[in-house]
Amino acid sequence: MKNLNNVVEESGEGITSFLGQSVMLFCSNYIYAGTVAEVTASYVKLTDACIVYETGAYTDVDYTDAQGLPTGGWFVKTQAIESFGPGK
Repeated sequence: MKNLNNVVEESGEGITSFLGQSVMLFCSNYIYAGTVAEVTASYVKLTDACIVYETGAYTDVDYTDAQGLPTGGWFVKTQAIESFGPGK
């Protein structure tokens, strides 16, 4: 069994560094994009969220196929996130 006795959270690192910014979340089944509004241990809340079915070239300004999700915020479970980075 492994145990962490001292957990130190660095502010401004990881997904929290994207608060208020556009992000692309590569998850187990889908790619989500939007503006990071809130981050907890369980979820990331995105506003202006969409599911990205086709990114196109990463250098392109817009996604080739991104379909908007209902307004008010979309919640993505942190355990499903495989990687993330700046969105378009």
